[in-house]
Amino acid sequence: MALWNDRNSANKNTAAPASEPVQHKAAETVEPVANHAPARIAQPQAKESLIAANLFIEGKIQGAGDVRIAGQFKGDVDVQGDLTIEVGARLTGQVRAGKVVIAGELDGNVTWAARVDVLNTGVVVGDLRTGSLTVAAGSKMRGQIEVGVEEKVASNTVVNLKASVESGAA
Repeated sequence: MALWNDRNSANKNTAAPASEPVQHKAAETVEPVANHAPARIAQPQAKESLIAANLFIEGKIQGAGDVRIAGQFKGDVDVQGDLTIEVGARLTGQVRAGKVVIAGELDGNVTWAARVDVLNTGVVVGDLRTGSLTVAAGSKMRGQIEVGVEEKVASNTVVNLKASVESGAA
């Protein structure tokens, strides 16, 4: 009985101080969740669009989000986000994206991507222009590759065209 009384008295003595830290901890755990809430609200732009398997689409894709192709797409893709071509999928057209992952087939050029990953099941028939390239063993590629370039497009061409126009006019 003495132990029982000691436990109750210990719980009574520590109950008041223990409740204070718990209240502070509850307030602390609410703050990080509240801090993450705006980030979740701001992320709808990062949603991924999917072209499902057994689906064939022809057209043009442009936007800021990510695109995943599991079916077949014929046309150009210009996205600020990531482009993923799944195993068994096929893209026929020009590509411009932040990151391109090729596990299926790409028949066309990557005119610009910050990073291109060609997985072991990937097939590329076309030219690649990228800042960084990873090629897995077993993948197949045919075309020219330019790696380590920045996104600046044709700045020299504009200068050259200007120079030829000025020289032609004189």
